[in-house]
Amino acid sequence: MKIKNGFVVRKVGGESVVVPVGEMSKNFHGMINLNETGAFLWNFFTAEHTVDEGVQALLGEYDVEEEIARTDVEQFVKTIQENGFAE
Repeated sequence: MKIKNGFVVRKVGGESVVVPVGEMSKNFHGMINLNETGAFLWNFFTAEHTVDEGVQALLGEYDVEEEIARTDVEQFVKTIQENGFAE
C-alpha cells in the first residue's frame, strides 16, 4: 500500500495536519488531523509498504505490543483505502 501523491503534512500548533495539493485538492476539500502514531504511519506509507512492514516499523518506533500495533496499522490502512487515498 502507498498513499497517493498530492498530500503534504504540516505541523500546525504542534499537531500534524495533512492537506491536499495540486490535482488532489480538486477531489478532496478538507484536511486530516493526525495523532503522533498516525503521522508516523502516514509518512511511512508515502512509500510502498505492506501491512506487516508497517507493523514492524511501528514496533521499532514505539513501545507497543505487536497485537496493538497490528490493529493500529490495519485500521490506518483501511481508513486510507476507504477514503481513496491509496494507490
